[in-house]
Amino acid sequence: MLGLDSAKNWMQGLVRIERLDEGALQVESQWMETKKMFGKEASEHFEVVELHESDKIVFRCDGTKGTTGKGEFLLIYIIASSGGQSEVTLDGEIRGLTGLSKLFRKTGGRDF
Repeated sequence: MLGLDSAKNWMQGLVRIERLDEGALQVESQWMETKKMFGKEASEHFEVVELHESDKIVFRCDGTKGTTGKGEFLLIYIIASSGGQSEVTLDGEIRGLTGLSKLFRKTGGRDF
């Protein structure tokens, strides 16, 4: 069973996750995820857009609903299990930003 509660055990900088719905994670489940980055808290809105629990999970982050203020981030996790172990590959897309320096500036980093 997939859950967000265990994220605190592996997600660096995680401050909190606030579910915007109830029950097991499924397509259209949503939450706000707050992490500490560069000494400041930043929150982003996530939604499950595709879920094949044993081998593929796709999350969408709508930057207009969070600290970033713009953009869309698509995170694709591919899970390959073999011999009692799992290998997770992350692929992603970023849309609607006008330069990574603006993303870093919004989260408290410095310009490049």
